[in-house]
Amino acid sequence: MSIPKAELHLHIEGTLEPELAFRLAERNGVKLPYADTEELRAAYRFEDLRSFLDLYYELMAVLRTERDFADLADAYLARAAAQGVRHAEVFFDPQAHLARGVAMDTVVEGLWRALGSSEQNHGVSTRLIMCFLRDESAESALRTLEAARPHLDRITGVGLDSAEAGHPPVKFREVYEAAAALGLRRVAHAGEEGPPEYIAEALDVLGAERVDHGLRCLEDPALVERLVRERVPLTVCPLSNVRLRAVDTLTAHPLPAMLDAGLMCTLNSDDPAYFGGYVGDTFDAVREALDLTEDRLRELARNSFLASFLEDDEERRARYLAEVDAYTFE
Repeated sequence: MSIPKAELHLHIEGTLEPELAFRLAERNGVKLPYADTEELRAAYRFEDLRSFLDLYYELMAVLRTERDFADLADAYLARAAAQGVRHAEVFFDPQAHLARGVAMDTVVEGLWRALGSSEQNHGVSTRLIMCFLRDESAESALRTLEAARPHLDRITGVGLDSAEAGHPPVKFREVYEAAAALGLRRVAHAGEEGPPEYIAEALDVLGAERVDHGLRCLEDPALVERLVRERVPLTVCPLSNVRLRAVDTLTAHPLPAMLDAGLMCTLNSDDPAYFGGYVGDTFDAVREALDLTEDRLRELARNSFLASFLEDDEERRARYLAEVDAYTFE
């Protein structure tokens, strides 16, 4: 669906399509343990978060140079623009690259080659959000923030991702306090694997301004009431939720209940190369599976811009919202 939209929950490493993975592997002399793109694409049919993450980190080995990161980001932006994305707030995982000996400069400068020219090349405005891996130590997160200091003119905010269970938000209190002191915006994955308490902790301890996923808020009516009252955006990723077994089927997804409760939900693709669709595909899929009305779809698109970190350009936000209001559904 090409309704104008922002994407707020998108891991750039999760946009690595098999064809690009093989091209980068050949360029960099990396031997992948797959015979061809079809065998690799078959490996994308994993069953749970752990098997997904194992493959996700394995394939990062092909990302070595600024050009690689630029090619990765540019390929995503081209696909996103074709599906109506007008603004993208892109996550990246520097710890996964630093651990492989790839410098922070290489990652950020490479991504910025594509993001910095995205508006000119694709008509998509962008922000860059640096995520910390929650299954790594808090000390590692602090070192990563320190390594990013020379690049804070290009990094809008910080996030928290990877395996949620057993890694509560409070573990990262110190690094989020440091990020806030540097003027960085704050988001965090919570309430996908982890319990509703992780959502409240992300808000109260980390100062999160958006919650990534947030599905399990529905288990706590008082939390739902708070999220509605405070207009906390939830960046929902239905195709991801199904593939990682957080939800059994798309028709069983709680998105309609979340919207009916008054929650400020947005639709996103998470790791689209792995989860079967980009954000326009996600709109199409939920429209069909959940029988969403045009008013609901327009609400989701409007929410994406309202939840975006566009406070420095309210004129742009207003322009995007006007495009949503003027959109005619096919």
